[in-house]
Amino acid sequence: MEYNIAIVGATGLVGQEFIKVLVQRSFPMKSIRLLASDRSAGRKLLVSKQEIEVGETTSDSFDGIDIALFSAGSEISRHYAPLAAKSGAVVIDNSAAWRMEPDVPLVVPEVNPEDIEWHSGIIANPNCSTIQMVVALYPLHKVNPIKRIVVSTYQSVSGTGAAAIEELNVQSKQVLEGQKAIPHVYPHQIAFN
Repeated sequence: MEYNIAIVGATGLVGQEFIKVLVQRSFPMKSIRLLASDRSAGRKLLVSKQEIEVGETTSDSFDGIDIALFSAGSEISRHYAPLAAKSGAVVIDNSAAWRMEPDVPLVVPEVNPEDIEWHSGIIANPNCSTIQMVVALYPLHKVNPIKRIVVSTYQSVSGTGAAAIEELNVQSKQVLEGQKAIPHVYPHQIAFN
C-alpha cells in the first residue's frame, strides 16, 4: 500500500529531516505534499531527485491525504491538525500542542507502539530528550518499576529552528570579538550560556 503524505513545516529543519527519512527508508509514498507558511510557499524542495513546490498550509491542504506529519509549532498544530484529521488523515504531531491531551496518544514506538491503535486522528510524540530517555529507561522499568526520576536536560538550539542556529553563530562571533551579544530569537544571550 502506498500513502499520500503531507508535511506541514516542510521548509523547517525538522520538516527537511522528515523528507530525508521518508526517502532514505523508501517509505511507500504515492504522493507528497509539502506545506509551510505563506512566507515559504512557492519555494522548491528536492524529494527523491524531484523538485516539489511548497504550498501554503490552508484548511483545504489535507484533502486526499493519508498521513500528515506536523512540525510547524503548537499554534499551527492546534489549528490545522484537527482539520487534517477530520479530512481523513492520520496526524503525527511533533509540537507540544497535543502532548498533554488525554484523548491523544503520546507514542514512542520503541516503548508503547500499541497506543497508536486508539488514536482519533492525532498522534503526538514527546520532546526529543524524553524520547531518548524513555527508550533507555523502559527496559529497566520492565524489570524493576521506576517510581520517580529527576531529570535535567540541555536543549539544543537547533530545536528552535534555523533562525536560532544563526543567532547562536552570530552571538558566538560577537562574544569572541568582545562585543555584546544581541538576542533576537531568544530573550537572552544563548552563546556560551
